[in-house]
Amino acid sequence: MTRGDTDRSTLERLRQESGGSAAYDRLLDTGDLDALAGVLTEGGQPLWARELVAFRLGVAGDPRAFEALVLLLNHRDPPRCAAAAHALARLGDPRTARAAAALATNELRVAYALHPVRLLTELRAPEAVPALITTLRRRLRPHDPYRRVALACVEGLGELGDRRAEPVLNDALAHPALAEAAVRALARIPRPR
Repeated sequence: MTRGDTDRSTLERLRQESGGSAAYDRLLDTGDLDALAGVLTEGGQPLWARELVAFRLGVAGDPRAFEALVLLLNHRDPPRCAAAAHALARLGDPRTARAAAALATNELRVAYALHPVRLLTELRAPEAVPALITTLRRRLRPHDPYRRVALACVEGLGELGDRRAEPVLNDALAHPALAEAAVRALARIPRPR
């Protein structure tokens, strides 16, 4: 999915959640970032409005969106997490990688770690490889129900191509659901000369 597709699908989902309200149209059409930021601190705003404002501010690179986007990145609704990850990647806030790493490695919230893991891979920040290794190692336990998170870690570690990932990727080879992706990930890690 391209950035434009993500933007369109997010805005369409939020329009539907708003019931196509005039308030949605106002928040979508305004170019006043201060007015948008005010919605984040104003009481009684519906979730769709807060998400729309945080998304727009994040894509515009406005740091006032950071806290709201991090909360949405850890939401129980996957489309909200995906939209928050998309906006956070464009925000350019130096705190983003640290927050995504904390969410990806939080064992109490592992059910919602998929998008933080993917965001870490996209950011390619120093926190990414250690966080993905930690998260994947925990997912290699017998009968772990979070295979999608484990697979995202394997794929991310392959994309990042860091030799520190070799031991955990070798361990992933023993898991049938991860073995093929682990082989591909290991092949992407540069060999020493």
